[in-house]
Amino acid sequence: MKIEILTAESLGVRGLCCFITTKNRKILIDPGIALGYMRNKLLPHPVQIAIDERIKKKIIHAWSKATDIVISHFHGDHVPMAEANPYQLDISRLSGLNKNVRIWTKNPERFSSTEKKRAAAFSSILDVSLIPAEGKKDGPLVFSESVPHGEANSPETVMMTRIEENKIFVHASDIQLLDDNTVSRLIAWKPGILLAAGPPIYLPWMTEDQIRKARKNALRISQTVDKVILDHHLLRSVDGFKWLRCLAWKTNNTVICAADFMNIPPRLLEANRAYLYEIMPVPDGWHDDYATGKVNTDFYWDMAKNHLSVQTGSDCDQPMFLNTSNVKIMSF
Repeated sequence: MKIEILTAESLGVRGLCCFITTKNRKILIDPGIALGYMRNKLLPHPVQIAIDERIKKKIIHAWSKATDIVISHFHGDHVPMAEANPYQLDISRLSGLNKNVRIWTKNPERFSSTEKKRAAAFSSILDVSLIPAEGKKDGPLVFSESVPHGEANSPETVMMTRIEENKIFVHASDIQLLDDNTVSRLIAWKPGILLAAGPPIYLPWMTEDQIRKARKNALRISQTVDKVILDHHLLRSVDGFKWLRCLAWKTNNTVICAADFMNIPPRLLEANRAYLYEIMPVPDGWHDDYATGKVNTDFYWDMAKNHLSVQTGSDCDQPMFLNTSNVKIMSF
C-alpha cells in the first residue's frame, strides 16, 4: 500500500485529501481544497495561492487515475465545488474526467441541507451516481456509519474509511478527537496508520473541557496506533503544532503531521498569514485582479524562494515557512 497525502494544513492548504494505491485499487479520499477565505482580516497571501494552484493539479491528476473516490462529507475543503471561490477546486475542471470511477459517500439521509444541495450539483455536473457507502465493505475498503463532525451533539457528520492491504490505514476526516465513541470505533478498527483531523484549538470558542477531552482521546489513540498523523484543524495555529509535538513526546508511538509523513518541511501558511503579508506585501486590488486572470502568483512564488529556506529533493522548490525545529516541549 502506498499513501500520498495531498492536502493538509501542514502542506499549506486546508483539506485532508490522500491518494492510496493498493494492488488493484487507486483510492482518492476527500478530493477538495480550500484556503481560509479571511484570516486576521486578510485574504489568502499569493504564496498560499501559489501552493493551492500546484496542489489542485495533483488532485486532478489523482482523480484521473482513481478507481474509487471517497467523500467523507460535503464541506468545501473536502469536495470539489459547483460554486467554488478562487481558492477551492471548481468541479467543472473534473467534468468528463474518469467517468467510470466509483464515488462513495455517506448515505443521503445523513446529508445536511447544505450537503444535499452540494451532492445534487456534484452528481449533476459530473453526470455520475453516488454510491451510499455507510457500513459497507468493498474489496480492501470498509466504511463506517456516520460519526459526529466534532462533538457528539454536532448536527454535521462524516464517514470514516478503512483500507487494508498488508497494513491497515484509516482516514478519519474532521472527527477532531472530541467524541469518545468515535475514537473507540476508530481504535476497534486496529489501524497501523491513521490520518485524522485534530482539534481546532485556534478557535476562541474551544473550551478547556473540549481541549482536555481531545488531549485524552489523542493519548488513547497514540498508545494504540503505531503511526498517528494529526493535521487539518489542529495546524491552523502554531499552538496546534506545539500541541502535536507535545503529544509525540508523551507517547512511545509515532505522532506526526502530514508534512512529516511526506518528508517535507511543515508549511503552516495559514498560521503565519500575517507574517507573509509583512515580508511580502500585497498591493490593493491584487485578489480581484487574480480572480479575473489579470495577475498570477509567479512573482510571489519566486520571492518566497528568495526569502525563505527551500527544501530540495523529490519535492523540490518547496519553501519552508516556519522553523519548527526549536519548538519547546510543554506539559501535555
